[in-house]
Amino acid sequence: MAVLVIASTGALSYQYYSARDAQIAHAHISGTRTAKLLIEDWMSTGGSQEYDPATLGLGFSPVSSAIPDLQGLGIPLNNAVYGITVDEVPMLVVLTWSDVAYDTVSDVKLRQLGAIVTFSSASGEIAAANQLEHIKPIIMATCVRVDAAGG
Repeated sequence: MAVLVIASTGALSYQYYSARDAQIAHAHISGTRTAKLLIEDWMSTGGSQEYDPATLGLGFSPVSSAIPDLQGLGIPLNNAVYGITVDEVPMLVVLTWSDVAYDTVSDVKLRQLGAIVTFSSASGEIAAANQLEHIKPIIMATCVRVDAAGG
């Protein structure tokens, strides 16, 4: 009987941790794809300061949440945090920008664009039941010429 209890406990714990890790991986993939979508779309505008992901029609909406630590990524775009739920994963996204270089000879400005994705709902509550509190924020950054697309 003891051997049966130990074997079934091991199998159940394996199943629990596998399901939890799959849920975390799914959230990480969704967050990474969301950040990449926003960065790529923002780059297509030449890093415009008027960029607003709420106009994409994909469900991004400004929410009144505290802006997280930007870790040197720059100024928050429109001073806004955008909320979205993708594949039942609640996310908050902060877009940042900063001008990092300017060439006076060619009159070209280089702007760093950043996206920080945290896993919580628009109300700021982390979905603890979904194990999302274990995921660190996703931070993506790239650079774009400001005049590349009329930005």
